[in-house]
Formats: sequence, structure tokens, C-alpha cells
Amino acid sequence: MEWLNYHHLFYFWTVARCGSVVRASERLKLAQPTISGQIRRLEAVLGVKLFDRVGRNLVLTDAGRTAARSADEIFSLGQELIGTLQGSPSVRPLRLTVGVADVLPKVLVQRLLEPAFHIGQAVQLICREDRVVEDFLGELVGQELDMVLADRPLGPGLKVHAFNHLLGACGTTFLGSPTLAKTCRRGFPGSINDVPCLLPSAHATVRRALDQWFLAEQVRPNLVAEFDDSALMYAFGEEGKGIFPSPTVFEQEFRRRYNVQVVGRVKDVRQHFYAISVDQRLQHPAVLAIVTAARQEVFN
Repeated sequence: MEWLNYHHLFYFWTVARCGSVVRASERLKLAQPTISGQIRRLEAVLGVKLFDRVGRNLVLTDAGRTAARSADEIFSLGQELIGTLQGSPSVRPLRLTVGVADVLPKVLVQRLLEPAFHIGQAVQLICREDRVVEDFLGELVGQELDMVLADRPLGPGLKVHAFNHLLGACGTTFLGSPTLAKTCRRGFPGSINDVPCLLPSAHATVRRALDQWFLAEQVRPNLVAEFDDSALMYAFGEEGKGIFPSPTVFEQEFRRRYNVQVVGRVKDVRQHFYAISVDQRLQHPAVLAIVTAARQEVFN
């Protein structure tokens, strides 16, 4: 068994944090060839490539990202050890790494994650975003993520060891700028026929439910735009480009943040929210706080 050389790991970690060998050499006061040689030796020991070169920049590979996260922990522990032995122990924050499905409103995510900062100890939150749920599964099973927030559960056909924890469900509220809301509030839902409308893209669970509801109610709003990024949809809605759907439970928050008003509420278009983890019985204190608060306070 070959032991890991922590000097090599430290040079790699510094390059990963600085973004280039040039900046790392300036910080470490070492020649660039020296640093590059040490990283090549580390790659040889680990048997993986840690960086890819894109133009003049170094970009971490998947293995490099895993190594960088481990190095964060290792050198954080080293600093904590020095502080403890010198009589000034530091309080190491609890790390919480969360994957956030790209379709979830950022307002909702912020509200759901807030209880993690009130568990009686320091928390370091790391959010991974802008991916569909399935793209997080490798990191989740590899325990690089503590949980994934999603708008749907994992399907039974996926062969992964993960569990769906329902946070709650609510109806859907259509919101719009004050002028637009005033013109189509009366007579809802028939009043939104031909009204400019902004919708989530097709891979959002709520979009499929909305399309079915439009058919059932025989209403046809004028689809102006559809979005993967919900925050962009709300920004366009604030500017009066169209009415848009939001989770009813966060209706007041949306009205406050985006200066919009209620057009109408649809109880039948249910939106469900999940925390997905590898633990059937939740162990992480921050994850447990998030799930408990969502069930008892947010969606109660």
C-alpha cells in the first residue's frame, strides 16, 4: 500500500482553490514546474486524472472534485488540531451538502433550508443546483450529498438505495402584475383565455398537471414563454409579461418579493415537494430539522 503524500495533496488543493498553477505558485512561493510535478505524482499514486486543461485554464475532473472535497475536510481538520493543541479550540461547522432540482423556486428552497441554521451549532451549507433529480443520484449514493430537494419522488424503476421523504403539498396560485391581475381576476379560470401566460418547462412536474387542468377547464391562455429557471419566470411576471403559477403555500412571499397580485387559486393542481436521502431514518441533524420544519410549519 502506498501512503498518500500530503504535501502533494496540499499543492493540488491550492491549485484547485486558486484556479491555476500560476496563481498557486505565487501563493506558495514555489516554481510552477515544481507544483505541476507534484500534482502529476499525486495523480500517479491515485491512478486518476485530477485536472483537465480547457484553453489556458485547469478544470477539475469528477475525480478531482471528489479529491478537492476530501482535501477541504483534511486541511480543515489539520487547522482544528493545531488550534486545539495550542489551547484555542475552534468550533468546526457541520457540513450540509444539498442538491437542488432546477425546477424548484429559489424562494421555496431558501425557506425550506432556513431551519438548518437554527439547530444549535454552526452549519456550513453547500448547494448544488441546476440539474434534474436523476443527475444528483451518483453523488447522493456516494454520500457526497446529504439530501436532494425535488418536486417529485424517485421512481420505483431506479435501482438506487435512496428514500423519498415527503415534505408537504399545496395547491397552485396564478399571480400577475397588478394591472394584469385586475383585468383577469373576475371570472377565473375562464377569464385567462388568451391572457399572456408564463409557464415552467415541460420537465417540471407541475407543468404536466397544469396542462391537464387547462384541458379539463377548457381554457387556453396565450403561452408567451416557458422557463427551466423559475426565478427568470418570476422576473418576467413581475414586469407584466404574463400571469404565472406558484405554490400556494408561498403565495404571500411571492407577492411581497415580486410586487404581484393573485389572479386565482387552483386547489386541484397539487404541487408536492420531497427531500431524497440515502437514509430511511434521517440521521443528519440539519436534514432532520429541515424535514420536521417543512412538515410542521411550512406545509401544515
